[in-house]
Amino acid sequence: MKNIQKRGGLVRVARWTGLLVAIALVAIAADAWTALGRRADGERRVRMERSPQWQDGHFENPQPLFNDWWGSLRAMFGASPYVGPAEPLPTVPGDGRRFETPPSTGLRVTWLGHSSVLIEIDGHRVLTDPVWSERASPLSWVGPKRWYAPPIPLAELPPIDAVVISHDHYDHLDYPTVLAMKDWDTTFVVPLGVGAHLASWGVPEARIVELDWWERTRVRGLEIVGTPSRHASGRTGIDKDATLWAGFALLGPQHRAYYSGDTGLFPAMKDIGARLGPFDVTMIEVGQYHSAWPDWHIGPEQAVLAHRMVQGRVLLPVHWGLFTLAAHGWTEPIERVLAAAEKAGDTVVVPKPGQGIEPLAPPMRERWWPNLPWETAAQHPIVSTQVN
Repeated sequence: MKNIQKRGGLVRVARWTGLLVAIALVAIAADAWTALGRRADGERRVRMERSPQWQDGHFENPQPLFNDWWGSLRAMFGASPYVGPAEPLPTVPGDGRRFETPPSTGLRVTWLGHSSVLIEIDGHRVLTDPVWSERASPLSWVGPKRWYAPPIPLAELPPIDAVVISHDHYDHLDYPTVLAMKDWDTTFVVPLGVGAHLASWGVPEARIVELDWWERTRVRGLEIVGTPSRHASGRTGIDKDATLWAGFALLGPQHRAYYSGDTGLFPAMKDIGARLGPFDVTMIEVGQYHSAWPDWHIGPEQAVLAHRMVQGRVLLPVHWGLFTLAAHGWTEPIERVLAAAEKAGDTVVVPKPGQGIEPLAPPMRERWWPNLPWETAAQHPIVSTQVN
């Protein structure tokens, strides 16, 4: 009898536990639901399916991505002890008044951390992958947390002509930031399918421009070209590659800038340089890499190689210095980029977060990050597949 009662009690506990877990999961899903975005349908979907990149119900890279799942698992248990800063980083805070004086060279870039850059080019302002949230996540209480507050409050930014978004991963497409910007007098330029997310969050369709690779649009006199990249997309776990990923070329009357978005190395980077370069400044991702996924993120040395392939003059490393998204030390990307660039004879600018610089008149480089242990390219090579 006692055993029967005991089993009955365990069953009740299990039922209540299951109910509580179900309620918790429903609450989490409800909290994240809007931030997940929406799949494309109607004419937007029809246009996506006409893309040369669309294959068998999703987008594909010409060179498929390699994944070493066992290596990825090992990386989780072999992370550097320096994946994030132990002390506050030096930033250059400010407000919109700093932009009242235009750049003397006609080109200025203000790195705001990770892949968010404010580019002033020939009288136009473009903002790349704006993320002002506390976390790169659909939830406000869990997910990679930023290391410092945005150097410039979102409300203090000057008028922005165009916001370009490279793909729909959370560290590049941030729902709260887009929600705060939806009534701005700006044009959102995004890869195919990403406009469905923006429209579901209240951005007017008239201010959304979706581009396939090599397609162009003009925003107030500035030409913006969607360029190929080698990556992936998805926000829910069941929508992998349902939207396109891309880089962008900004072509002004006097200057040209290139933003890689997230990418591995791929042969068509030479085509980007030949068709749209040379570029006065390139903003190429350098961080959040591992040898287990060498095609997803290009890595420091290959970023320098990509800079040369697209015919860049000055390299501004991005996709580092804000979130912990990989197992390497947080200063490692910039140390390795500088080592590779010195060997190749390339010019690299490394502003503090929030610091604006003119690539055509670069200031003397200041080492504002600490001297921490890091793995060299020989110790941890990042070599993308199917490049030759």
